[in-house]
Amino acid sequence: MSHGLKIFCTAPRGSGAIRSAANPHIGRNDMAFSTALRMLAVAILLPRVMPVVAQGPSITVILLGTGVPDPTIDRFGPATLVDAGGETLLFDAGRGVSQRLWQLKIPLAQVHALFLTHLHSDHTVGIPDLWLTGWLPTPFGGRRRPLEVWGPKGTVNMMANLRRAYQWDIHVRQLPHAGIDVVAHDIAEGVIYDRHGVKVTAFLVDHGERAKPAFGYRVDYAGHSVTISGDTRPNDNLIRHAAGTDVLVHEVAAVRPELLDKSPTATIARRILGGHTSPEDAGRVFARINPKLAVFTHVGLLTTDRNFPPPTGADVMRRLHTTYSGEVVLGEDLMTIDIGDKVEVHRFTSTTPP
Repeated sequence: MSHGLKIFCTAPRGSGAIRSAANPHIGRNDMAFSTALRMLAVAILLPRVMPVVAQGPSITVILLGTGVPDPTIDRFGPATLVDAGGETLLFDAGRGVSQRLWQLKIPLAQVHALFLTHLHSDHTVGIPDLWLTGWLPTPFGGRRRPLEVWGPKGTVNMMANLRRAYQWDIHVRQLPHAGIDVVAHDIAEGVIYDRHGVKVTAFLVDHGERAKPAFGYRVDYAGHSVTISGDTRPNDNLIRHAAGTDVLVHEVAAVRPELLDKSPTATIARRILGGHTSPEDAGRVFARINPKLAVFTHVGLLTTDRNFPPPTGADVMRRLHTTYSGEVVLGEDLMTIDIGDKVEVHRFTSTTPP
């Protein structure tokens, strides 16, 4: 079922280089002139109609990183930014999260709330950079309040040990200590954040027996919501907590079938896949939740054998569509999803010359 999804290609926000979605070849002056004519016609023909003020999105989601441990340049480590009600919330802090934030000219200090789905290194390796670099007295930093971190058991201990690891750096910089302080929480399932009308609910997911506990998160604000699966294989608890959500941001992992049939590394590949969701299973999950839009992130295009290339994004989407016919987007780094009465997807296009 279609929910009226719109997909745009946009330049970096604030650059002024966004073009018309209906006709990308229309110039700015032509667009302004055309808009003025339409407004004049409305004013003449419908003088008694009160102007309608367009409402902005209730929730904005930015996929800062959509990758896995592979050190690739096009997909940085997992990190999802959610802006709602003036609250800037970050879910996971994988490799390159600070670079992606500043690529959008978002100061690192603007992130004051970090939520970890689990403590695998690909989801946490960006924390020291976000935390320490965000403290520096620069346009990209400037944090003057503690960084608050929520995550599974072990989060408090990890953050305390990071402070010990960087104690020399913290000592010699002699900057205000409020910006380097951390308030960490080991969480359980339930509502863990409720400020300015923004509610974050943590729920357990199933990332495999050796990765417990692992969490997904749901953000609710102004009658709209986004649910983030975290790393998980299909499980009913995710489906329960995502019921009625506008947008579901969900992981996916796949290998080529011939690797599983012929490679001596097939056992390793199966073990990796065992903690994740295949495209076909993702489709079955989406069918039960029926969000307005599902978005793939943590896109695992995997191989464990150099003789078998990884699958492509097109392979993932083809397999998905064998079990689901709804609106799904293969996430990309810096993709933005605006959630309001409608859901709009904006693909990032750089205006910087090569």
